[in-house]
Formats: sequence, structure tokens, C-alpha cells
Amino acid sequence: MSLNHFTEQAQGNQLDPVTFEVLKNGFVNLVDQMAEQILRTCYSFVIYNRDFSCALCDADGNTVMQGTQDISVHVGTLHLTAKAVLEDFHGDIHPGDIFLVNDPYRGGTHFNDTRVVLPVFYEGKLIALMQTNGHWADMGGSTPGSFDITAREHYGEGVRIPPVRIYSKGIFLKDVVNVLASNMRVSEERIGDLRAQVEAAKVGQTQLLEIVNKYGIETTLTAFDEVQNYVERLAKAKISSLPKGTWETVDYIDMDPEIGDGLIPIHVKMTISDDEILYDLEGSHPYISCFLNSGFGGSLSATYAGTKTFFPEIPLNSGFYRVVKVKLPENSVVNAPAPIAVTGFCSGAYEKIMNACFELWSNIMPERAIACSFNLEYLLIGGNDQRTNRNSYFMWYDWMAGGHGGRNDRDGANATSPVFGVGLSVQPCEGQERLSPVITTKHQIITDSAGPGKYRGGCGVEKGGVLSSIGNSVMSYCCDRSRSVTWGIFGGLPSYPHGAWLNPGKEDEQYLGAIFSNVKVKSGDSFVRPSAGGGGLGDPLEREPEAILEDVIDEYISIERAKKDYGVVIVEIDRDLDLFEVDFEATEKERDSIRKHRKQWLDTDPLIVQEMFQNKVIDKLDVIRQYGVIMDYSTNKALLKSTEQFRESMKKRSLAYWM
Repeated sequence: MSLNHFTEQAQGNQLDPVTFEVLKNGFVNLVDQMAEQILRTCYSFVIYNRDFSCALCDADGNTVMQGTQDISVHVGTLHLTAKAVLEDFHGDIHPGDIFLVNDPYRGGTHFNDTRVVLPVFYEGKLIALMQTNGHWADMGGSTPGSFDITAREHYGEGVRIPPVRIYSKGIFLKDVVNVLASNMRVSEERIGDLRAQVEAAKVGQTQLLEIVNKYGIETTLTAFDEVQNYVERLAKAKISSLPKGTWETVDYIDMDPEIGDGLIPIHVKMTISDDEILYDLEGSHPYISCFLNSGFGGSLSATYAGTKTFFPEIPLNSGFYRVVKVKLPENSVVNAPAPIAVTGFCSGAYEKIMNACFELWSNIMPERAIACSFNLEYLLIGGNDQRTNRNSYFMWYDWMAGGHGGRNDRDGANATSPVFGVGLSVQPCEGQERLSPVITTKHQIITDSAGPGKYRGGCGVEKGGVLSSIGNSVMSYCCDRSRSVTWGIFGGLPSYPHGAWLNPGKEDEQYLGAIFSNVKVKSGDSFVRPSAGGGGLGDPLEREPEAILEDVIDEYISIERAKKDYGVVIVEIDRDLDLFEVDFEATEKERDSIRKHRKQWLDTDPLIVQEMFQNKVIDKLDVIRQYGVIMDYSTNKALLKSTEQFRESMKKRSLAYWM
């Protein structure tokens, strides 16, 4: 949209354009000041690395403004939390009150995302709600970090906090907070983060009252409405320019542990009409037997974030939510009711919905197309830190960067934060090692992890570590896409499966998979896990050989996979000097051979592929990219039902676009 278009939209306001712009940007600054306060006063290393968000809501709980670096997953849920507080305490909210809530069944995400809600009054009237949301590193429950894949219900996941008052008319309710924090590991850190969020909300309150005193209460409240109306008009104007119709696709969670083999479908149907976008997720699988389900709020947020990715020029607040409507089937993996476990929604249903939205919008707006991106993952280690005589409890809570999907006119971003939370920072190893007895031994880009395509996906990352002086410690992992491998579109190929290994290269090496909890670990144990690259976009055989040559020089692609995935034959002259060249004649022959055989590869008996893999005739990437076979890498056996589903997906997204 042009600058003139934005100006025209702003002219529909009741306020004059100058006052409107000043107040709109004043609200942005207000929320970002709240974020700075959290960043500088939080106790948790998780929150310090930007797993938090802030919002200014009006007196009805509608979002007026969110932070400029808020993570995607919180988008679209903060207004629901504000409304939950207003509903539960209607007629009983007073100046000086502050509330706490983390309930994923009341519009939240998961228990770790804990929200502070501060009502703002002016001359005795409620005018706004300030909200700060931080990811607390532990909420209690059966597993350090509160990510227990074996939990069927939320009682094993941590403390569920419905809207509860923690300040009453300015008085801190210490007893209430102590009841909550005493059920969480490292409770002093939890209370420290709570105080940081409270003070940040107070910063927002101070900033807002300064605006009111300068511009007047009526002008400020009018600006609240007009900022939302402005976004609604922009969104509707954009929708009016789009083609009308219905598009649908399916993405998958790896499995239901109770069932075993079989991908879990999430069906997303999107309809664009004259003035709204409707997402209907009917047909998605019933909720499953582990924590990868999503509650209503998490799935709602995923559709908002997936849509907003394609409309970067439109600001985000409740005006946007008025034109994006969502139907979520009850008792499903995308709308699990209490008390069904949902803490792992971030690695489960959430990013599947987002990537499905990406695929749908890529068909409608191909100039902004993007293939599937790597899956969010958390590795958690908790126990006793024996480096000092204090023998204190530690929580090592880590997430990795990975590859985003290939795009319409360029490769995907390498080693980037997940689409779940693009504002997240990669945690610095030095800080982690100072705080916890876990030493990072490797942290590097993985060659050949990018999904092949005319525009390849971004590369993933491998991170390994060793445990030093620990006692009574366990490891847990929240991830996915070890089976529903990150896929390509428009002819692009998949990337690389997720999964973690304990003691790699040793006699007791063990593949733990992409989800596990409470695995006992001891001093001297080591681990490694990769993050996937992004899926490829477009036929890999259409990628320029010169681009492959540069990728080989940069060690993004190996010579072997340049030939297998792209049909490009690279000759090594002097590796130390980065001297390589393309054999164009051999490349032409290789590409002709691949074109002739690749459709047949996807119909090869999976058991034959399994045998070739076990006999080391082919490798893991051949299994996935050439044959579309999904393996259980703890047994090296093919998963027949998962393979059937994955091949169907690959034929629609890849094979259908091959010449």
C-alpha cells in the first residue's frame, strides 16, 4: 500500500491527522517502554532473551497496541486475557488492583506464559488495561520446565492460574503470590519476574496518564477507538483487492503417542469474502494423548500471526481481529478443552496452523510466497547444580534457531528464530554456561539441512553440549517434525528431521526422538540435536548451477547433495582455496536422469527403502527427499502409515509441479 493510501485511511478518523499520528505513535512508544522495563529488570534468562510481550488494552479489553518486538504466539491472545479479568471481576476492580493469569483455557497460550494485568483509572473511571506477559521458566508440575509429554491433563503440567488478584487497592497480596510461587521451581526467580512485569505495567500506566494530561481524556479515548478503526479499514481495503474464494490444505503433528504410527492432521480452510477472512479448521484431528494440543487462544493466535505475516504493512490490534474470523472445532487438537494438556501447543498445533496459512497465502499472493519453516523446539535440563557447595537448583532452558522456508525470489533465512516467535533472541552460550552446569560443545550451521528448491530453504543449526557437575537431573524435549518433516512448496523438497541424541558416538548412544520427558542424565553425559532447515520453493532442478556452486563454497550444500538434490555436478579443485567448478555437461545429463526417475521414486515400496537405508546404500536425506519415506530412527524401520500420508503431501506440494 502506498503512503497516500495510508493517509486516506487515516482521514476517516474523528481526530485530525496530526493528533492521530502523534497519539498512535505515542501508544507504540508506551508499550515499547514497558518492554524495556522488563528487559532490564527480569530475573529469568528466558525472559531476558525476549520471550515476553506487552499490550495496551482499552476499558473493554480490546488491544489498542502491542509491542514492536512481541513474539508471534502472544499475538491475538492478550485481549482475551484482559477480557477474562473484566469478566471475572466485573464491578470489583479498583485503582491499585493488579491481576495475574496464565489460564490457556481462558484465552491464554500455555501455563508458562504468565500475564500481569493492571487496570488504569482516571478520575475514578476505568480507562485502560496494561498487560505484560512473560514466559516463566517453570510453573511446577512433574517435570522441570513444566513440559511433560506424558501429561494427559493439565494437573501434571504446572499451576493453572485463572484471573486472580495479586494487588488489592495498592496492597501486595504476598500470601496469594507465595501460594503460587511455592509450587514452582526456583520460586525466587518467579517472584523476581513477577515484580519486573508489575513494574513494567506501571511504566505503561504512567506513560498513558501523561498522554491523558497532555491531550485530554476524551481525545485519548477517541484515539483508542480510532487506532483500531484505522487498522480495520486498512485490512478491509486490502481484502477488497484480493481474489475471492476458498482455499484449503493440511499439515501434520508427528503422532499421538498412544496410537504410534500415523501423522495427526490439522485441516485449514480459508475463505476470502468481500470484507473478511474466515478460517475453518473443521476436520482437524481430535485432541491427542500428549501436550501438543492447542487451546482456543493458541490456535486463534496462529491464524492471526500466519495472516499478518503476509500483511506486514498493516499495524496490529483488535481492528485486525474484526476482519479475521476463526472456527475451531471443539474437542480437537486445535481446540482442546480443560483439563486436556496443551503446554506443548507451541511445538505442536500452533506452527502447523501458521505454516498451513503460509501455504494458502502463497497461492493467493505468490509474490510473498514462503515454504514451510523449521519447528520450534525447547530442550530443558533441570536438577542440582553441584559446581558450588550451595547445591542449588538449576534450570537450563534452551531453544534454537533454524531455517525459514524458501521465498518467491530468494532463499530462506538461515539460523533464524522460529516463526512462533521471530522476536526471540538466540540465547548466548556464555550466559547459559555461567548460570547452569551445561557446557556448549558445538553450535553450527548444518550442511545440507536446507530444503532443496529453485529457492532453497534456510539452513538449520546443530547444537551440542555436555553436562558438568550435576545431581538428580533430568532432560526433557518439546519439539515435532521428526516425522512430519518440514516441507517444500511449488516443487520444492523437504529439509531435515528433528530429534535429539544422548551420548552421540558413544557405546550408550540413544536416539530420544522429538518429544520426551524426565530422561535421567548425569555428569559427563553429552547430547546433540539439530534444527531443521526451511523447505524449498520451486523445482530444485531450476536452480542456477552458479548458485549451487556458491552454496558449496559456503558449505551450505555438500558436493554429494548438490548432485543428488539439484542434479548439479561440482568438481573440487582445491578445497582449502575454495576452488570448485561446475561440470555443465555432466550436470545436464544428471538433471535429465533425475527428471526421468524422480516421480517413480515416490512409489517405491517403503520396505525396500528401509532395507537400502539399513544396508547404507542410501542415507537419511535420500530416504526423505527422494523416496518420501518416514523412519523411526530409534529402530531404523519405516513407518508405513506416516509414509503414506507424507508421500500424499509431497506429491501435492512437490511432484505436481515437476515437469
